[in-house]
Amino acid sequence: MSAKIAFVVLLTIWGCIALDQQADTVTRFKNFMKDFNKEYLSMQEFQRRLTVFQQNLERIDDLNKRNSSAQFGVTKFADMSPEEFKATMLSKTPVRKDPNWPVAPLYSEKQIKALPTKWDWRDKGAVTPVKDQGQCGSCWAFSAVGNMEGQWFLSGHTLTGLSEQNLVDCDHECMIYQGEQSCDAGCDGGLMPNAFHYVVANGGIDTENGYPYVAFDQSCSYNVNSKGASIKNWTMIASDEDQMAAYMVNNGPISIAVDAELWQFYIGGVFDFPWCGSQLDHGVLIVGYDTAYDWMEEQIEFWWVKNSWGSDFGYDGYIKLERGTDECGDNLFPCSSTM
Repeated sequence: MSAKIAFVVLLTIWGCIALDQQADTVTRFKNFMKDFNKEYLSMQEFQRRLTVFQQNLERIDDLNKRNSSAQFGVTKFADMSPEEFKATMLSKTPVRKDPNWPVAPLYSEKQIKALPTKWDWRDKGAVTPVKDQGQCGSCWAFSAVGNMEGQWFLSGHTLTGLSEQNLVDCDHECMIYQGEQSCDAGCDGGLMPNAFHYVVANGGIDTENGYPYVAFDQSCSYNVNSKGASIKNWTMIASDEDQMAAYMVNNGPISIAVDAELWQFYIGGVFDFPWCGSQLDHGVLIVGYDTAYDWMEEQIEFWWVKNSWGSDFGYDGYIKLERGTDECGDNLFPCSSTM
């Protein structure tokens, strides 16, 4: 066989492999559309989303190669670019922390050593079902509401679903530190302490049924007649994960902020990604902690974190986030409402 003929044969083989790979990607994309009820209004949009999907498959492969415990795969966000995901699912409000804010008293070393080996407020009835913020950067409202739902329950009331939409529409509180401000701005983001401050000043928060969630900004229509809960105050918690664990066990689920940019394709395992940053852009809720084992059978302590991306995210809406390593900045902004 001449060199020219051999080269043509090689090109043909490469071409067939490329076509097979493209066909496989199209098949996976169509399965993705079916699994997550995706529809696109034009062939142009279909092609654009297919291209993004193919790029995300490469990102998923890379994430799995670089992580020892967590698993990444095709999620309902697999047709979104990283920029789109950040713009629609994460908060745009800068996270600032006033050093003059109240901080809960510290627990002693003895109290910390006496903590149980695992804890889960879901088993004790203090956590409502996982919710879905939709394509709205209202995670801060879901985090704050989850905390207040737990506090209301633990103060002797029936577990009550509270209204994130009440916060999205009505809460425009701002924190100002050194001339810089961070304001609650509905689908553009917010901060949990601001939300707590609003509920205190407002005298309460509506129920979820009384003020249902719609995933976009509206004019405020709070109704005191359907108030679901009230709080007296709020506090920050020491930026130490042992202190966070002690506070959570003794007082209920706590709100935290994290850098969630790399959570887009999380499907399981303990998220212990060493490159997860600390640019806080997502509010979530710690409801407990436990221990797992990695592929080398080494123990990994993790938080049970309630997310607000629906029950089809991670573990029925939860993520296992490595505990004790400041993963994704989880220790930088812990806080809670108080009764």
